[in-house]
Amino acid sequence: MSKVLEAKTRNVKSHSEVNRLRRSGYIPGVIYGYKVDNIPVYVNDAELLKMIRESGRNGVLMLDIDGKKQNVVLHDIQTDRLKNQVIHIDFFAVDMSQDIESSVRVNLPEDCAGVKDGGVLQQSLHELSVTAKPDQIPDSITIDITNLQVGETVTVGDIRNQYPFTINHEDSETIASVLPPRQEEEISTGEQQESGIPDNLEGRETSEANYEEE
Repeated sequence: MSKVLEAKTRNVKSHSEVNRLRRSGYIPGVIYGYKVDNIPVYVNDAELLKMIRESGRNGVLMLDIDGKKQNVVLHDIQTDRLKNQVIHIDFFAVDMSQDIESSVRVNLPEDCAGVKDGGVLQQSLHELSVTAKPDQIPDSITIDITNLQVGETVTVGDIRNQYPFTINHEDSETIASVLPPRQEEEISTGEQQESGIPDNLEGRETSEANYEEE
């Protein structure tokens, strides 16, 4: 069953009013999507974060918008890194019978055969874009790499039929591989690699100084 979160519409959108809401323990946001025009709202900070912990980043929430209920998913969460505070949130209204596209975090256990033999696990995809009904999208998936040997890879094609959702990637895309120790050493002393996507609740991080209220 969807969690219910009270949301109140806000008519005043000035910077000072938004800051007042945050100081009072509320998070300003906006709702858009299925049969919903852009509606500026605010929700209780503590209640929202509690529901995200319980339902997951991709869980379906039910907003009670001034007495009118609407199923939503979290589309974007903006945070102030210095204050470790959520400063704005986008809710995407959904029709539970229609597919939507979302990102799902990929978890890889490091305990695999290749690592035990001295290889180094490299994860190329930290998230997968998937399409499914709103209540069928998981918060994350863990891929079994127990038998992955040095020099072997796991691709999207290897896991495509293991899940009840559509994976929006080419079969040839590599999710993970086990590198020989020497190859990893060459990579670590060569050109700088891009860092992986951090595993955190907030998603895209944006400082409050750069945020422009909608």
